[in-house]
Amino acid sequence: MTVYKNILVAADGSRESKTALNKAVDMALDHQAALIIVHIIDTRTFATIEQYDRTVVSRAEEYGRELVEQFRKEAEQAGVEKVSTVIDFGSPRVKIPKDIARKHEVDLIMTGATGLNTVERILIGSVSEGVARQAECDVLIVRS
Repeated sequence: MTVYKNILVAADGSRESKTALNKAVDMALDHQAALIIVHIIDTRTFATIEQYDRTVVSRAEEYGRELVEQFRKEAEQAGVEKVSTVIDFGSPRVKIPKDIARKHEVDLIMTGATGLNTVERILIGSVSEGVARQAECDVLIVRS
């Protein structure tokens, strides 16, 4: 059986990411693994909005901080001893598997099956699909 030492869970605030957190907590406890909770602020969505509203990025960053802090507290209350958080900017489908997973020597990435709307999914693919394609470690896509 594979033993995971560093588990990354992607947090975007969706119901599926909450379900992924719950499963990641269970897995971290079972494997006595470190848990890295990651929120990526997808800068692709701000390209045109920021021209009209300069506060959108700071509000997105504040939301991300609150989200990972809430998830961190839940993981610690459940008994996970090693919990860290990461907030970064860019494309989640690239940042998570290429940068963050490598930096933290992650051996399991857990993400919700949340997708974009149908048209966007056809054109650019979902984040979970992109992570699964680019990751060098195991990926578990969690469904509600």
